[in-house]
Amino acid sequence: MIANYHTHTFRCGHAKGEDRAYVETAIERGLQVLGFSDHIPMPFPDGHESGFRVPRRLLDDYVESVLALRDEYKRSIDIRLGFEAEYYPDLFGSMLHMIAPYPVDYLLLAQHFNDSRETVYNPSMAQDRAALTRYVDMVVKGMETGAFTYVAHPDLFYFAGPDEVYAEEMTRLCRRAKALDIPLEINVLGLRIGRCYPNDRFWPIVRALGCRAVLGCDAHDPNDVAHPEQLKTALAYAARFGVVPEAQIALRKPF
Repeated sequence: MIANYHTHTFRCGHAKGEDRAYVETAIERGLQVLGFSDHIPMPFPDGHESGFRVPRRLLDDYVESVLALRDEYKRSIDIRLGFEAEYYPDLFGSMLHMIAPYPVDYLLLAQHFNDSRETVYNPSMAQDRAALTRYVDMVVKGMETGAFTYVAHPDLFYFAGPDEVYAEEMTRLCRRAKALDIPLEINVLGLRIGRCYPNDRFWPIVRALGCRAVLGCDAHDPNDVAHPEQLKTALAYAARFGVVPEAQIALRKPF
């Protein structure tokens, strides 16, 4: 691995370690690019704050920290400023407006919920095809905005229904990713701690359609940045399905 674009900070409330430690670990382990992509604040009209995101009051602090580290370590590593974000149609425009004043390099699409009410967590087990269809619809619409560089853990939805239903819906997602030239992430964190993703039913579809793939550390601890054993496991997982992750990708500006 020479580039990781999926890195969190303590500000989201479920990661730990100082920002500098993520950078120094990345340098020690030979990364050329480190992208910070903490969970974006969402501009809910009622002022609600999601419990897993950077609070809006810490948005400036997050940006300033990443930019300061980028300048300090510019001779050693290329640091990029990003966010991990859901696509909510009713909040998408205001979300982009909120971050427009900042020099944002990229966004990762990560559809943890299907709508801005955030009531049903997509990694919760479901057998309802309609919910899976809704998930795919939202990911596809998010990709079609052109604002996202890649889809983080695209296989996050925990569907316990028939294989043929899963294959039909996820083929629809993968075909659109292929047409739009958007990479799909093999999530190293999910693999390490045994989440419902990466999903063995998903990656044969990626291989069959020739979609692009990328590894994402999804680091919530400095030690998870390009951890050698974790990467070895992730590459072996990709190889099982004949998927070859790209070492580095071009970033899409969100606006």
